[in-house]
Amino acid sequence: MGKIDHSSAGALYAIQKNAQIGKILAYLIAGHHAGLPDWEHEAGVGGSLSGRLNSNENLQKALQGKPPQNILDVSLPTSKPFFTDFEAVHVWVRMLYSCLVDADYLDTESFMDPDKSDLRGNTYTLKELKVNFDSFMADKQKQAHSSPVNQARKTIFEDCTNQAGLAPGIFSLTVPTGGGKTLSAMAFALNHAIKYGKKRIIVAIPYTSIIEQTADVYRQVFGNDAVLEHHSNFDSDTENSKANLATENWDAPIIVTTNVQLFESLFAARSSACRKLHNIVNSVIVLDEAQMLPTDYLQPIVSVLKVLTEFFKTSVVLCTATQPVLSGRIGSGQKILKGFSEGRVQELMSDPDKLFGIFQRVTIQMLGSSDERQEWKDIAKKLCDEKQALCIVNTRNDCRELHGLMPKGTVHLSALMCPEHRSEVIAGIKSKLKENTSVHVISTQLLEAGVDIDFPVVFRAFTGLDSIAQAAGRCNREGRLDKGQVFVFNPPKPPPSGMMLKAEQAGQEMFRVYPELAASLMPEAFRQYFHLYFNRLNDFDKKSIMDLLAGPDARQFKIQFRTAALRFKLIDDSQQHGLVVRYQSGTMDNKKLIDQLRFVGPSRGLMRKLQRFSVNVYDRDLQEMRKNGMIEEVNGIWVQASNNLYDPIFGLNVKATPNLYW
Repeated sequence: MGKIDHSSAGALYAIQKNAQIGKILAYLIAGHHAGLPDWEHEAGVGGSLSGRLNSNENLQKALQGKPPQNILDVSLPTSKPFFTDFEAVHVWVRMLYSCLVDADYLDTESFMDPDKSDLRGNTYTLKELKVNFDSFMADKQKQAHSSPVNQARKTIFEDCTNQAGLAPGIFSLTVPTGGGKTLSAMAFALNHAIKYGKKRIIVAIPYTSIIEQTADVYRQVFGNDAVLEHHSNFDSDTENSKANLATENWDAPIIVTTNVQLFESLFAARSSACRKLHNIVNSVIVLDEAQMLPTDYLQPIVSVLKVLTEFFKTSVVLCTATQPVLSGRIGSGQKILKGFSEGRVQELMSDPDKLFGIFQRVTIQMLGSSDERQEWKDIAKKLCDEKQALCIVNTRNDCRELHGLMPKGTVHLSALMCPEHRSEVIAGIKSKLKENTSVHVISTQLLEAGVDIDFPVVFRAFTGLDSIAQAAGRCNREGRLDKGQVFVFNPPKPPPSGMMLKAEQAGQEMFRVYPELAASLMPEAFRQYFHLYFNRLNDFDKKSIMDLLAGPDARQFKIQFRTAALRFKLIDDSQQHGLVVRYQSGTMDNKKLIDQLRFVGPSRGLMRKLQRFSVNVYDRDLQEMRKNGMIEEVNGIWVQASNNLYDPIFGLNVKATPNLYW
């Protein structure tokens, strides 16, 4: 009979048994190896499910093989499936698909590699972990000295614990910077999960640097084996370790991951990416720094969170000091964000305004008016008047230009420096701050989140109010001063066009129309700011994901799974490449690692170490450096070849040539 396309045959048979329910099963059967297909053919994406169902030949060949009659006789419901919200259809299909492919992987592994299979399994219950958590928090509170701030942290923790009995749904946790939200959010999640029988807690964070810090905190509380850390930089020492196996399907009680990993999985089509989805069901999801959810994808993200809470027994916590407006209809004109229903998002704090007043450790001042541009030389002079000062700007070029006007010894920080370089520089900054010696730092936004650093004075180039608040969190962080000083100024040139420019404009309007409210950094200031900012945006679903997954055709279960998965990329890495640089670290031998790559080849452990020496560069810059002979390819990895490509102060110089130095 020749080779039979058994997946297409099974998909067609399911539809012949029931045109509606069978169509759902057809996606699962046809895609159980290759991934969920599109219903209609999309150029450049691959074949379509509808095309595979046009021919009866595969089914007839399969039936000639006389499959077991009990399989052929399986009955499907005759009634149409009932959905109150057709935005849920694609999630239902993915959840069924996740159950199928994970069971398939696990059964195959159990038969082919029983030793590996024996390593799997969640050995901790949330009730057991709560004992560790309660003990840890009791010791922590005993050691805390009495102060208004520590009393406020205790109030935050108690509010989270007391509100855990609220019925499952969507919650906001609005906690000022320094309020201890990492542990307080976990207090709510643990108690809420135990009360309502939820299986796991998933903490999703926008930045890898914060993830590593958060996972370390939770490991101190719960132990290494109870916490799964899953992101692009994470890798355990051995491929078959329990941790690496758990990343495949998230079979762990506490998971710390990235927004990218969580949401791209929820919109994925590949079987490997979808395996974990059924383990999101009946969980608590904590979205840390919720204001960082990308606005270009905000509509599909809000939609899938609604579906998870309404149909899949999932509770969601939106956790941040700068709470975005995500309820009701948001925006103007043609582009409207259909947010959560009014009143559906429940705040966990009993009195956020009072808490923010207690944690107010800075005063915000404008340099000039909100519309008046400042010159870099004037900003440099004001910085030099301070013994210790940090200035955060919007672009790498701004960072270089301002740094060039500062005295020798001024510190530069940008993403053109590899992580190992940045870590060592930040450690030096902290040392100078602690010793109360003079230090001036010019940085891009990378210093705004996830870096525990404390300056008495901070300057911030105009941007969105949420970013200004993040910068203010680097000022008087430990409360050693009565009030730290944060100066906000308009840089000589506006940011490049796009969301950064719209954020700056909304921030300027806040300081122009509501100057006292903007400077207060109170919750109401962010409600006003996000209304202004969202009204300026052109789209909340830039890639038309909702049209592909929940448009009119969804009622007939005609869904473009694969195209949507290709479009849903929170970080567009298609035009970026990692480049390993030759930075001499004080703790790791960079040359030895590159030699190992050259003579032994890449391994998962080696690549994780080399991440510390990698800088992301755009394709056009990579090609220019390649043409100039500045980089080389070593076993499939781009590596710095010329010594003058990387500077010990500024990091990578993408414009360098063999004869051009800084």
